[in-house]
Amino acid sequence: MRKKWLIGGLAAAALVVLAGGAAVFATSKAEAPAVKKAPEKPALQFQASEVVKPTPASMPALIEFSGPLVAPNTVIVRAKASGSLVHLAVAEGSRVRAGETLGQLDLEELRHRVAERNAGLESARAMYEQSERQFKANQGLASQNFIAPTALDNSRAALESARGQMLSAQAQLGTSEVLLRQAGLVTPISGIVSKRHALPGEKVAAEQQVLTIVDLSRLELAGQVGTHEVGRLKPGMSVLVRVEGFDEPVTARIARIAPAAEPGTRSIGVTLALDNPGERFRAGQYAVARVELPDDKQRLTVPATALGSISGQEHVWVIDNGALLRRIVTTGRRDPRERRVEIVAGLTPQTQVLGARFDNLKEGDKAAILPGKATVASAVASGTAQ
Repeated sequence: MRKKWLIGGLAAAALVVLAGGAAVFATSKAEAPAVKKAPEKPALQFQASEVVKPTPASMPALIEFSGPLVAPNTVIVRAKASGSLVHLAVAEGSRVRAGETLGQLDLEELRHRVAERNAGLESARAMYEQSERQFKANQGLASQNFIAPTALDNSRAALESARGQMLSAQAQLGTSEVLLRQAGLVTPISGIVSKRHALPGEKVAAEQQVLTIVDLSRLELAGQVGTHEVGRLKPGMSVLVRVEGFDEPVTARIARIAPAAEPGTRSIGVTLALDNPGERFRAGQYAVARVELPDDKQRLTVPATALGSISGQEHVWVIDNGALLRRIVTTGRRDPRERRVEIVAGLTPQTQVLGARFDNLKEGDKAAILPGKATVASAVASGTAQ
């Protein structure tokens, strides 16, 4: 009987403990604070003027190259014989005409050489005449059988040798006379003295440079054009050239195009001809040539400010179904004047593109377009695209 009471008391105590624990658990659960749900990130708001659609437009191609102006009609007056430079009648900057004598060399040595060659010619002529008389006499003797045929042949050979020596002496004299006539410093073209390479009183050697004459009536500009662009150029095409120091461009024409590319550069030489009748420009001035090629095709274009680049890939930010997306695009021609870029692939005419550059843009963020002026919520305009 006592055991039954003991078991009953223990069971009642257990029930009381369980009831108390349940009450404590219920109380702690009721006192625990409720977990709040994170607020949803607001959509980025863009003004309607900041969102554009690709528009068709023609994009004239522009090819530029630069270099110094050169004067193709440049000659170097050289001394034709060695001697002392007695005087020069011109200085740097002097204007000269074709055929004008520019200076004088001391040609005394050359005159003595001409006299020596003349005397040599007279000696050779006398030897020839003597051989000719001997040969005629031997012919008469041979016809009467007074001399052997071999003697006549030897006489004929001596005559031919004398003739050859006479002709050689005559040629040497002619060469010396030509050198004497050409020894004067005469300009072959009209132009301006660009540089003096020798001064009066100096001893000059044959073929030594004395003066440089430049004709500025026609100048050339030689530049390099890439192999992917040179196919659009043809000789005779008009080109605008801007010369340093002058505000207004001038018109030139393509004179010639090199037949092969330069090794290692993948560029081809293009030479322009520039008429310079008033001699406004000088050789050596730096110039930039611009070749504009018209475009008869309508191309899909976006503003240049819409483009960004990451790891060499160009992209634009678009709004698609209320969300921002980074769209990889393939570009083509560029128009620096209109600041537009051709989109070859990646966009359609209906795509909504951010026309300005923004920071802190993330792909997938919600975006909304406001019809009027609005403050951009989380995107701040800047000059760097991500």
